[in-house]
Amino acid sequence: MRHWTRRQWAVAAGATVVAAMAIGVPTAIIETSWFTRMTPVLWWNYPVWLTSAILTGLIAGTYVAPVRVRAPQESKTLIGGVVSAFAVGCPICNKLVVLALGTSGALTYFAPVQPVLAIGSLALLVIALRRRLAALRSCPMPTSRTHELDGTPL
Repeated sequence: MRHWTRRQWAVAAGATVVAAMAIGVPTAIIETSWFTRMTPVLWWNYPVWLTSAILTGLIAGTYVAPVRVRAPQESKTLIGGVVSAFAVGCPICNKLVVLALGTSGALTYFAPVQPVLAIGSLALLVIALRRRLAALRSCPMPTSRTHELDGTPL
């Protein structure tokens, strides 16, 4: 990442903010007037939320690299982000969980699983980022003496 362009860092920063909002607003980590969270935000929700947003932003930055690589990780990124939202969200505010388990089931069975979901989502995002970065490292940047599309000498 130390060879990233300003454009890549700008995209990463913008995507981080978008991901933070996309996870933080519906889970009520970011307080809004739209709805109220029924259970308090736990201490570990904040680092998981911020880390998942940063990882998502960094992954987005790899997609605007000067070199195109074939290492699609969109599904891992999307799943990691969605699972992060489930992990940090209010267990009884989640309509899908309440529909499946009921309110007491959400508190009894789903809430204790949320830290495991958090670890899994972060692991998935780290794997996606590592694969994208490894693909970028294995594909050399074109120099002024090589053709930009296929790297052949001019």
